[in-house]
Amino acid sequence: MSRPIVVGVDGSTPSHAAVEWAAADARRRRLPLRLVHVCEQRRGSAEGLKYCEGTLEAAADRARAAGAQEVVSELLEGNVVEALLGQAVTGDCVVLGSRGVGGFAGLALGSVGLAVAGHAEGPVVVVRAGAETAGHGKIVVGDDGSDTAREALRYAVEQARARDATLLVVYAWSQPMLATYGPQFTDLFTDTFDEDRDAAQERLDIWASEYPDVRFEGSQVRAHPVAALADASASAELVVVGSRGRGGFAAAVLGSVSHGLLHHAVCPVAVVRPRTA
Repeated sequence: MSRPIVVGVDGSTPSHAAVEWAAADARRRRLPLRLVHVCEQRRGSAEGLKYCEGTLEAAADRARAAGAQEVVSELLEGNVVEALLGQAVTGDCVVLGSRGVGGFAGLALGSVGLAVAGHAEGPVVVVRAGAETAGHGKIVVGDDGSDTAREALRYAVEQARARDATLLVVYAWSQPMLATYGPQFTDLFTDTFDEDRDAAQERLDIWASEYPDVRFEGSQVRAHPVAALADASASAELVVVGSRGRGGFAAAVLGSVSHGLLHHAVCPVAVVRPRTA
C-alpha cells in the first residue's frame, strides 16, 4: 500500500500553497493525499469544531481542484508538532506552509516548521506562499557524502523522475575561517577542495549510472552551502537537503544549512531525515 502525502492545513495562505503543492505532487507520483488539521483553536466548543471542519473541507476542495485524485481528511487533537510527527511515520512525506494560523496558532517557521523538519521521519517539504513551485524543470539537491545526503538524493531522484526534470547535485565546500589568518595554508585548502570535488563527481557518476532515466548535472563550488543552494533555488522547482551533514555541509543541522534554506530559498524546500524503519 502506498504511503500518503500528508499535509498540515490551517486555512492560512501558506497552508493553501502547501495543499496545492502536495496535490500536484500526489497527482504526479500517483499517491494518496491525507489532509490533517489539529483543532487547537477554540477546542471543545461547537463553534471551534465547526471552524476546524470547515478548514478541512476547504482544503479538500482546493486539493481536488489542483488535481489530487485520492483525498482523505482527518481532524486531530493534541499538540500540533507531536501530531504531525506521528503522521510522518506512516506518510510518504509531510508538507507544511512556512507560517500558520488557526490550527497552527501563530506558530511561525522556527517553531512548527523547524520542529517537524528536525524530528520527523522521512521528507518534510516547507512551502512559502508565493514561492515558485513549477515551470523550471530542475530539482536541486545538496550532497556531501553523508548518510542523510544519500537519503536526500533518493528523494530528489524520485521528484526529478516524476517531473521529468533535470537533477542538479550541488557540492559546496566552505573554506575554514583559519585560512583568513594563514595564507600559508592556501595550497593545502586548494588541494583539499580538489580532492573533495573529485570525490563528489565520483558519487555523482555512480548515481547517474544507477538511474540512467534521470538527467543529472553536477556543481562543485567553493561557497557556503546555504549560499550555493539558495542561489540554485532561483531556477529550481524544489531544493532537497539532508537534515544533517558533514564535510562540505559541516555542522549542517537545522539552524545552519537546513535552517538557512528554509528562510532564504526561493522555491519549496524538502528536508530529509532517514527513517528508523
